[in-house]
Amino acid sequence: MEDEPEKYQSHFSEYLKRGIDADGMEALYKKVHAAIRADPTAKKSEKQPSKEHKRYNLKKLTYEERKAKLVERLNALNSAADEEDDE
Repeated sequence: MEDEPEKYQSHFSEYLKRGIDADGMEALYKKVHAAIRADPTAKKSEKQPSKEHKRYNLKKLTYEERKAKLVERLNALNSAADEEDDE
């Protein structure tokens, strides 16, 4: 990890933002465990409301529209193939 600083930065970005390095992890865990021993009751955290996901269904195409789309796609492929052959 030390030889790849970009990977190190991406993996440990939250720790680095908060000023926690590898040497400070032991002290952090000791502090956290002491706080849990002092008050072991679980705290309710405020949860952010979930984002509403938008989902759109595609419009159904008629048989004729699907055929026309297919012909258009095939013409585009054929013209691209013809251009490659000309080169």
